[in-house]
Amino acid sequence: MKVAVVGATGLVGTKMLQVLAERNFPVTEIVPVASERSVGKEVEFKGAKYKVVSMADGIAAKPAVAIFSAGGSTSLEWAPKFAEAGITVIDNSSAWRMDPTKKLVVPEVNADVLTAEDKIIANPNCSTIQMVVALNPLHKKYKIKRIVVSTYQSVTGTGKKAVDQLFNERKGVQGEMAYKYQIDLNVIPQIDVFLENGYTKEEMKMVKETNKIIGDDSIKVTATTVRIPVVGGHSESVNVEFENEYDLEEVKSLLSSAPGVVVQNDDATQFYPMPLWAHEKDEVFVGRLRRDETQPKTLNLWVVSDNLRKGAATNAVQIAEYLRSKGLL
Repeated sequence: MKVAVVGATGLVGTKMLQVLAERNFPVTEIVPVASERSVGKEVEFKGAKYKVVSMADGIAAKPAVAIFSAGGSTSLEWAPKFAEAGITVIDNSSAWRMDPTKKLVVPEVNADVLTAEDKIIANPNCSTIQMVVALNPLHKKYKIKRIVVSTYQSVTGTGKKAVDQLFNERKGVQGEMAYKYQIDLNVIPQIDVFLENGYTKEEMKMVKETNKIIGDDSIKVTATTVRIPVVGGHSESVNVEFENEYDLEEVKSLLSSAPGVVVQNDDATQFYPMPLWAHEKDEVFVGRLRRDETQPKTLNLWVVSDNLRKGAATNAVQIAEYLRSKGLL
């Protein structure tokens, strides 16, 4: 299968090429696509070098699927052009996520909504993906009423410029700033721009995307998203209130058997999820499972995942895998 990766030279695009190779997606030809300034550069896929081509040349190559990670404005302009050429687009930007005509998909949760007619498919926000993978099996059993989530997000979620800022600060070197403030030895309680309601765009993404993916607008979600000086891996403290009573051992059992979830929950040995352990892995790791003692039917949990993999590249590739397995590609 001919596969295009749009934004192939960026952090997520590079990770997409890596994940396609590692998961042995049946690629007959890879078509790396990027902006005009990157055309002619080389990227590596399975030990071979490929020259980056322009958007127009990417369409002309007629890939079966194009996995986009090139920013919202690029997706709004080019995804429809790829789709018009009969190419299935899986888009990692925020451009199409809340479009009512487009599907927003996490394969472990709602892949069954996809049809052959879906030519532009939205990949959710990284912080939303890991949370819904962990919570969906619990929602099916106990029905979620309300979620309170605080995130601890890696600088890789911002991109290479932010990673460079962190390491420059660590070395005492002046350099370009991705953030308004120092990130090393600091915590920044802002991800994306502020909206009129006082929440950031990232926080409201988590609210709206959770409802759309799980398919239940009655679930109340409130979020605080925070950037921390970590490279590779988002962490989340999640407090979830159910309509029905739960049993903690049953919760552990449900999570242990849920697709894409790994439970790391042993207080005696101080075993719990951390970005250090989630790095370069595709699963969502869950631990610190405990009852909220301040109100009934409420659970606390800690959720960690590699934001460049499951939070972006892996989820997009898994969508392509699902489409192929159902004969939709």
